Amino acid sequence: MIDTAAGAVRFSVEIAVTPQERERGLMYRTELASNAGMLFDFRTPQPVYMWMKNTYIPLDMVFIRADGRIGHIAENTTPLSTDVIESGGPMRAVLELAGGTVKAKGIAVGDRVEHKLFPPK
Repeated sequence: MIDTAAGAVRFSVEIAVTPQERERGLMYRTELASNAGMLFDFRTPQPVYMWMKNTYIPLDMVFIRADGRIGHIAENTTPLSTDVIESGGPMRAVLELAGGTVKAKGIAVGDRVEHKLFPPK
């Protein structure tokens, strides 16, 4: 769930924890439901570098700091691109959503992601 200025937004997410799961991510998929996503857990805060190689659908990438706050967002990333998408600082996780979801749901930098990876303070 993400707490936004407009209220809570819930998603059904798959978790990518192992290096193999993180490497594959959402590659080769041709669709992603508007309420679905994939959460990449990097376990410790670090600069994160993503790309869209072999990813057929545009994605919104939500970069999440260790405290659960959104630190950076890359919207409507380009399918099949090998351009590097940077986190802009140390992040604990990345939530990938269908392209356009961030704008449609009013998700913004500073919003809080509620998940067991980010315990409330």
